[in-house]
Amino acid sequence: MNSAPTPSRPAALVLALVAAACAACSSGRAPVDQVAAPVSSARPAAASSVEPPDPAEVGANELGLVPVLMYHRLVERPVSVYDRTPAAFRAELERLAAENYVPVTATEYATGRMDVPAGRHPVVLTFDDGDPTQFALGPDGVPAPGTAVAILLEVAARHPGFRPVASLYVNAAPFGSADGSVVLPWLREHGFEVGNHTLDHTNLAAAGDAGVQEAIARGQREIQRALPDQPVTSLALPFGAVPANAELARRGAADGIAYEHACVLLVGAGPAPSPYSADFDPLAVPRIRSQDATGQEAAFGSSAWLDKLAADPAGRYTSDGVPERISHPAARGGVAAPAFADRVTAY
Repeated sequence: MNSAPTPSRPAALVLALVAAACAACSSGRAPVDQVAAPVSSARPAAASSVEPPDPAEVGANELGLVPVLMYHRLVERPVSVYDRTPAAFRAELERLAAENYVPVTATEYATGRMDVPAGRHPVVLTFDDGDPTQFALGPDGVPAPGTAVAILLEVAARHPGFRPVASLYVNAAPFGSADGSVVLPWLREHGFEVGNHTLDHTNLAAAGDAGVQEAIARGQREIQRALPDQPVTSLALPFGAVPANAELARRGAADGIAYEHACVLLVGAGPAPSPYSADFDPLAVPRIRSQDATGQEAAFGSSAWLDKLAADPAGRYTSDGVPERISHPAARGGVAAPAFADRVTAY
């Protein structure tokens, strides 16, 4: 849930990039609760003799709100509210790092397996549509400069503890590749989560039950051609459109492909509840569109919401640093889901 970070492939890559700069799903269904966290487990390797932190001293609230940020393209000249400039994206990551946020993947968040030290806050970085501005590999086999993944790695290199991980939701021909056979394994090997966005960006609200399952299964099949041993454990709904039978977004099957997701992401317009909260709904996880403080619907964008969370620090998710414990201030009145009631400590 929230132990101190351990060395990982992303950290090793960050160190390698810093050094260089200085020089110049199978067809079977995998139960979600058995899926390993994409980078490191939040469970400690061994018991520690260090006294656990006092929840009150670190302002812990593990029933608090979690920002799940949504990105699309990075372009120098945005043409819609879904575009951000590379400079604005970098500035937002710098802000998150300065405000003690720690990136976690969507599946880590949804399953509560978040690797967040005491006093810090999880944030989920999500990218839709598999756009080449998000990720591309250069001739040297590292992320191309100016892409979102490259910028994330650069920011992480300057801020120890700011994990360079994200969840990327792909359609056919991800990141401008023919089939994802090179780019998707690179992402997985370096700790990123590859999620389903359907093969053809299907509006699932306009599809019948069979069409919903077919669209999701086809997307999963495409991902697992590149990642044959890796379950696909989260889905970002194209257009944020919820199927008439919402449960089919989480689990179903078509053409011999079964799928099961830890969470289903909306387009949203606000922060998400803690995965331990009674308010958490894995079928409807809200997201916040990354956006400047001004512009169309800016009041619902990331700049505005990060301001609100900073203005009410007791309301956002703050880790207590103890994986087996879920701490929250009694004055906030949060209610844990029944499955976690025996782990809750109110102070």
